[in-house]
Amino acid sequence: MFRALGKVVFIAVLVAAGSAGIFLYYGQFSTDRKLAQLEDENNQLHEVVQRLISERRVAQMLVTDQHQVNGVQQTTVLFQEYARDGSMLPPRTFTIEGNMVHIDAMVIKFDHDFVEKDDPLRGHSIALFAKLYGDRQRPDQGFVIDEPGKIPDYYRGADPEVSPFETQLWQNFWKLADDPAYRQQMGVRVPNGEGPWRPVYPGQLYTITLESDGGLNITSQPIRQPAGA
Repeated sequence: MFRALGKVVFIAVLVAAGSAGIFLYYGQFSTDRKLAQLEDENNQLHEVVQRLISERRVAQMLVTDQHQVNGVQQTTVLFQEYARDGSMLPPRTFTIEGNMVHIDAMVIKFDHDFVEKDDPLRGHSIALFAKLYGDRQRPDQGFVIDEPGKIPDYYRGADPEVSPFETQLWQNFWKLADDPAYRQQMGVRVPNGEGPWRPVYPGQLYTITLESDGGLNITSQPIRQPAGA
């Protein structure tokens, strides 16, 4: 009898020990799973932040000539855009009065959720360059870059499903600005005009970028001279 009782107690101890082991195993497994989940969430958050602060190159400018004509400085700039696939669009040359370049643009900023999720249609702000002019000129004397109401050349050649959507946005730009219901339907946070400007000089390369969740920036850097030049 005592031998049988001892056997039962021995089995009970084994079961208890096994239960503790199983408890410890699943506890560790649960902790590892939570850590993996937190790491995954952290990676996703990092990707969202990168998308929110990222920029895309929209265009580049450089000064090809700058001189005085009858006391007024004339500045000639070469304006170069790139298509979405990275190919170069035909460059254009503009001669303005003054050395301060103004760029009027129409910018559409989409709801944050679309940018965070990297939506293929609305995951990045889009811009239409309206005019380029100098500080010694009136805006109505500026050079037209993108034709109002039509999708800019920069966006052509993309997914055919994108173009009609964006064309509709440009054709109804001011409706987006004035009609909250339509703006919500299209997933637009805010459409407005922007006009960055800055002095430009020979020997500098000026790059215009568009923030994922914001507007236009113009930065500059010295043009690298070929070795031995």
